[in-house]
Amino acid sequence: MTHAAFRKKVLTWYRAYGRHDLPWRHTRDPYRILVSEIMLQQTQVDRVREKYGEFLRAFPSMRKLAKSTPASVVRVWKGLGYNRRALNLRRAALAITQQHAGHLPQDIATLESLPGIGPYTARAVRVFVWNRREVVLETNIRRVYLHYFFPGRRSVRDSEIEEMIERTLPARNAREWYWALMDYGARALKGIENPNRRSRHYARQSRFEGSQRYARAKLLDFILARRTSAPLPIIKAYMMQDPYLSQWRDRVLEILAMLAADGFIERTKNGWRAQR
Repeated sequence: MTHAAFRKKVLTWYRAYGRHDLPWRHTRDPYRILVSEIMLQQTQVDRVREKYGEFLRAFPSMRKLAKSTPASVVRVWKGLGYNRRALNLRRAALAITQQHAGHLPQDIATLESLPGIGPYTARAVRVFVWNRREVVLETNIRRVYLHYFFPGRRSVRDSEIEEMIERTLPARNAREWYWALMDYGARALKGIENPNRRSRHYARQSRFEGSQRYARAKLLDFILARRTSAPLPIIKAYMMQDPYLSQWRDRVLEILAMLAADGFIERTKNGWRAQR
């Protein structure tokens, strides 16, 4: 398949069947797009769609988010998982407000210097805010390129895929092209065996229930829901109500220390409470 034929196939499908109703695709506001990109990291689109509007109502601007408390951000974020993203988004808003007059920087190096923004997010922001031609690679895009350009091959390196993305990148409207690739990979190829298993970088997601991440999330939810500090005996009693959580009872101080180090909670003379 020629590069032109490939682009035509993906774009034709997208214009007929793409997810044109996603709210972050109907804005060019840098803040709103940044919020969507951080939310979409390791989280399904439908879950983000439910939370996106609620988050923007609570924090409608970069400055509002920068002025928020860590606890208030994590409370609104609840349900999306990977809570560290919420704190990093707040920290990024604070840095943008203090160092860049509230304007999201456009160059990649400065974007990557912000909390929670890595190579993918920096380039995705440049594409979706300013329509820049960047090489962007994520799970659904990888699936499309493995399917069409590396059939039957195993242990395909991302660098090879990125080279092919650059070769097939349209001269104009990178924004629509990447929307099309993501939707095509998520929906048009949904019925086939996952090509991503042939990627050198493929890793099966580990079980959440009973993991340390599960224990962190449960303890954080418990502490955030309280109006007062949670004493250690109360925390341990809560942990015993959940068989997955109870297995971490002997390491509760370690987990609480991690949550405090990450900025979620703080220790008081009476126990632990949400960071203020």
